[in-house]
Amino acid sequence: MLNLEQLGQNAVKAKIKLATLTTEQKNKALCHIAESLEKYSASIIEANKIDCKNGKEKGMSAAFLDRLSLNEDRIHSFAEGMRAVATLPDPVGRILEEITRPNELFLQKIAVPIGVIGIIFEARPNVTADAFALCFKSGNAVILRGGSDAINSNTAICNVMRNALSELSLPADAVQLVEDTSHESAKELMRLKKYVDLIIPRGGKRLIQSVVENATVPVIETGAGTCHIYVDKDANLDMATDIVFWAKTSRPSVCNAAECLLVHKDIAAVALPQIATKLQEKNVELRCDDTSYKILLGKISKQNLTHAADDDWGMEYNDYILAVKVVNTMDEAIDHIRNFGTGHSECIVTDSKETAEEFLTQVDAAAVYHNASTRFTDGGEFGMGAEIGISTQKLHARGPLGLRELTSMKYKIYGKGQLR
Repeated sequence: MLNLEQLGQNAVKAKIKLATLTTEQKNKALCHIAESLEKYSASIIEANKIDCKNGKEKGMSAAFLDRLSLNEDRIHSFAEGMRAVATLPDPVGRILEEITRPNELFLQKIAVPIGVIGIIFEARPNVTADAFALCFKSGNAVILRGGSDAINSNTAICNVMRNALSELSLPADAVQLVEDTSHESAKELMRLKKYVDLIIPRGGKRLIQSVVENATVPVIETGAGTCHIYVDKDANLDMATDIVFWAKTSRPSVCNAAECLLVHKDIAAVALPQIATKLQEKNVELRCDDTSYKILLGKISKQNLTHAADDDWGMEYNDYILAVKVVNTMDEAIDHIRNFGTGHSECIVTDSKETAEEFLTQVDAAAVYHNASTRFTDGGEFGMGAEIGISTQKLHARGPLGLRELTSMKYKIYGKGQLR
């Protein structure tokens, strides 16, 4: 097992080679690796079965097991994501700006790789492939540190990618996995400032907060998603029902799943029973404020209806649980989102364009939706191919982190002997 210092040194050597690769070389490599992932999918799935078995024995919830599990379709999906990244424009070398000064000094601002990126994530094996694809295309070496729950899956995926790189005589150390899944290894990676240029955490609030508080390497905060759907008094209720249902239940363990439903008081008596009845198809537990509890009492199974506690507002459940609150006005809904949202994705369902525009303008989040599910906050859905995560901060990058967000910039200055 290599120590973090050695991984850092390896990554620095790899990034130097990566910076010289042509777009054609990078695209060819990504397609070859995608083919290898599919070719060796059986071995990856066998490794994943070990992780899933261990997860079940630890009492991992169904939603988290779903996030952890791999099958042929899912491996094909992230192989296709890798191919999609290969088709995207190369972000490196883009001319961002050109300036000619009065003294004829010519300045060119161009996009360049960040260098070495460390990614700390939880039980999401797809991140191993997605993160590599984006880092590689943008010219960055990547050091991956996944959680213990997915160590066998991550190791299998990483080994396939490293072998595929070697087959093309490219540096296998463009992607490295930290095999030690202890908290100490994560903290060491966060402080590997001599070698690592950026840390990106991908996971729940606890992981992200730990990275933000302990890292000495610059950090982009991602992932924590307490996403709200506000159903306005002018909403189409059938549309609202479908949006809430799919935003909550299609994949409840992901960061863009809905966690809180806000409903205008004028339609709550009709809207809540309709939406709640649909949610019962997936046995969703509703944690309600007093008003919504009274409306739903007797309308749905008592076992799925509870009073919300103070900490339910702002909770990222990652499960078949939804907080529910009746609000008097849209302004109250916006205030609630300001108090408890994480700046990830927020939605309004309404037929009023004026109301929608006011909501979209006032709500401060990376993605704000009118009549569409929060589940669309995703690099693939935004046309970026795969993504590393969703940035919920405002500096350097915000929203899905795609290729362009994984570049920095530098100035090239051309002179004719000018002296200052």
